[in-house]
Amino acid sequence: MKTAIACIAVLALALSACGADAPPPPKAAVAQPAAPLPNSNVFSTDVKALNKAKNVQNVVNDQQKAADKALQDQGG
Repeated sequence: MKTAIACIAVLALALSACGADAPPPPKAAVAQPAAPLPNSNVFSTDVKALNKAKNVQNVVNDQQKAADKALQDQGG
């Protein structure tokens, strides 16, 4: 009986020690956008390669449009 009372007392003290004294900090109202990446970072070579590929694709698209226009001007 004494051990049961001792266990209940220890359990009550342990649970009361877990209470929070201060409320949690408030959440931010609106999430802030991420800062832009600097010019020199881990991905800069990949970004340069991607931009180069996009520019090449634009040139190919322009050449295709010119070829289509020339074909239609010939009557085909």
